[in-house]
Amino acid sequence: MATRARSKAKTRTDDLLAEYNRKRDFDRTAEPRGEVGTGTGDHFLVQKHDATRLHWDLRLEVDGVLKSWAVTKGPSTDPDIKRLAVRTEDHPLSYGRFEGIIPKGEYGGGTVMLWDEGRWEPIKGKSADDLEDGHLHFIVHGQRMKGEWLLIRLKARKGEKRENWLLRKISDAHAAPGDGLVETALTSVLTGRTMAEIAADTEGKHPLAGKGDDAFAREMARAADHTKKARKPQKRSTAKAPAFRSPQLATLVDAVPTGNDWMHEIKFDGYRALVSAKGTDVSIFTRNGKDWTDKFGPLVAVVQNLDLPPCLIDGEIVAYDSKGNPDFSALQAVLKRGKGSQTADDALAFHAFDLLSLDGEDLTPLPNVERKERLEALLRAAEPPIHVADHLIGAGETLYASLCKAGQEGIISKRIDAPYRSRRTRDWVKVKCTLRQEFVIIGWKASSARGRPFASLLLAQKEGDDWIYKGNVGSGFTQETMEDLAGRMQRLERKTPPAEVDRASARGVTWLTPRLVAEVAFAEFTADGNVRHGSFLGLREDKPAADVKPERARAARPAVARPVKVSSADRVIFPGSGQTKGELADYYAAIAPLMLPFAARRPISLVRCPQGRARNCFFQKHDSGSFGPHVHAVPIREKDGGTEDYLYIEDAAGLVACVQMGTIEFHGWACRTDDIEAPDRMIFDLDPDEGLDFGDVVSAARDIRRRLSDLGLVSFALLSGGKGVHVVVPLTPGHDWEAHKDFARRFAGALALAEPDRFVATMSKAKRKGRIFIDWLRNQRGSTAVLPFSARARPGAPVAVPVSWDELRNMTDAHPFSIADVETLIERSEDKALAGWGFASQTLPDL
Repeated sequence: MATRARSKAKTRTDDLLAEYNRKRDFDRTAEPRGEVGTGTGDHFLVQKHDATRLHWDLRLEVDGVLKSWAVTKGPSTDPDIKRLAVRTEDHPLSYGRFEGIIPKGEYGGGTVMLWDEGRWEPIKGKSADDLEDGHLHFIVHGQRMKGEWLLIRLKARKGEKRENWLLRKISDAHAAPGDGLVETALTSVLTGRTMAEIAADTEGKHPLAGKGDDAFAREMARAADHTKKARKPQKRSTAKAPAFRSPQLATLVDAVPTGNDWMHEIKFDGYRALVSAKGTDVSIFTRNGKDWTDKFGPLVAVVQNLDLPPCLIDGEIVAYDSKGNPDFSALQAVLKRGKGSQTADDALAFHAFDLLSLDGEDLTPLPNVERKERLEALLRAAEPPIHVADHLIGAGETLYASLCKAGQEGIISKRIDAPYRSRRTRDWVKVKCTLRQEFVIIGWKASSARGRPFASLLLAQKEGDDWIYKGNVGSGFTQETMEDLAGRMQRLERKTPPAEVDRASARGVTWLTPRLVAEVAFAEFTADGNVRHGSFLGLREDKPAADVKPERARAARPAVARPVKVSSADRVIFPGSGQTKGELADYYAAIAPLMLPFAARRPISLVRCPQGRARNCFFQKHDSGSFGPHVHAVPIREKDGGTEDYLYIEDAAGLVACVQMGTIEFHGWACRTDDIEAPDRMIFDLDPDEGLDFGDVVSAARDIRRRLSDLGLVSFALLSGGKGVHVVVPLTPGHDWEAHKDFARRFAGALALAEPDRFVATMSKAKRKGRIFIDWLRNQRGSTAVLPFSARARPGAPVAVPVSWDELRNMTDAHPFSIADVETLIERSEDKALAGWGFASQTLPDL
């Protein structure tokens, strides 16, 4: 029995080491082969590993192998600092004394140092079996690491091939603040060498040769020999310096998010900037894509000296005040002096916090924390004024309190597992210590003080299509700033106010065209919406005036529970962007209050993609009996006189139940289930020929709206989530399908007849060349159209979204939002311009 047990244990150990052996060519690397060994059962070690990125490999002996984690930045003795620990393949026990060089091109190529060694034990009442449950509380007796430690496995992201854990120190006698352990422990506990000394030892002449450990010395010499033979010159990347891409923006909230799902960074008081680099080819872009390379000449030179591979780095450019704190006014002063006058004393600095691409690889689908790690590896050799922004995982409240006490602006909190999205999302949120926003200057009041060009500035923000007055600011100006502003404002003077301003506030004002954007700090908004105790901080030239809108803090919206159990929630159903079945279910659960007014109690056809959007999608309109109790059936008479059960839903549970069965899209009839023969909406789907610009579709939709208005019909615009626009005409039921179809056919035909070079009312592809097909066929009995807020089975998980007619004018495509933007969709639905969208009391006119 004992022999059989040992045999099974050996087989299991060999299986565990199969991945280790598969990744290595032992004719090239001196690493030991993955073979079964015997040990004490409690061996502990840490190897410092300078590979693609510097990290520390934590290894614990369990079941005859070394369970391994790659720890970014190394273990910290500070209980408030949690380190990401990425689970790697199991290693053989013989690896515990490996130190040397892994050849470039081999798996893990780089320098390895034995940084710590000793033994470990689980705390009383626990065991190594706890690893299977995603946690391990253990005690270390090492030369450097000591006391209690904790490993916790993070929730896996969809498609994630590796396990992400957190390593943290438990408060005990061995705990200490900061990172002093890895900052001061710089030599091998085995040979006393530094990493540089190990890396330079290509001949294997390490200190243990001839000192009782000849086998180890020979192994190191063999490693050096293999490294020398295998070393090949590294090819320079052929990728170009990346182009600008829109940055991710943070949503203002009023409380710091809690839990280990969040990483927290300082919110810097400067200009957002994206740095594109490849060697000496360096460009700096503002958040709106303006090329400001010339404005930041000293920083450009520093980045050029780093000789970086092709990369796109996101960060913030700051200048410092006399106390060494980032200061927006100081930055404005530097920029005002211009490139030729900037000196080292200006102390411009770049704080990098994200890496969007590297060597031609798009990194945006990766989790926030992994992109941050890659950024740290890329800029490891950088020195001030280039910095990598520090972050904390968890402990956001502590960081926020300390920054506010120090008079800083606030913090940015990011979900550690979220990808990078070029829009404002709730995966990035900001919490401010003081109120400060951007306003547009719409006028100025004269000053009675000698030498002062003005007394105060009038401020406004854009709400909908209108400028709304937000009060005055009369402090925070230097004499130099005032003279500069006076010169700029003189060129913008006009006779009429661009915003409605009360008579008292408008007295003695010189009005300005809204062009200049000012950043203002203030105590609060008054009851009538004006700033109180405002202080001018500086002009923002990186943001157009039209984008200056009110920024209101919102409490973090609680997650919406799924009303129906969803299996295989982690299955990726949008392979290009990585969204999962669970995320789609969460989207529909959250968007249900907005979607159900259009989707509930309406016969629906589903686009089901059980294996994801790219494989085997199909329409389903009949009830198969497999959807469960939340999806209902309504009998409908068909053309042949028979009756079939058609699907419909009534609530969020119905939406999610359809997702559980692989549904992505929802398409609805133009009637309700309580009266199948009474249509209640008409839809004109504008389908452009491939050669047309989206602007042509927008123009066509607006013209159709005008034509319908001439007939007394109110209409609404829906972005289809694909390539077209739906013009939606709600109707009060009272006519039959024949009248409904006839009206739509005649209206589309009339348009095509009036503008034959622009519109076509037939489906023929040949006749559609260079024109827009007005698809009126969706208005016959049994036809369907995509429902508002339905996701689409298209790349990026776009959704069909209601827009106002004024909003449509500025749209550049029919898919600006995805299921990831559910919070934005909910918030924008509160916009007055969308109030009552899709509803009107009107009857079909008689043509």
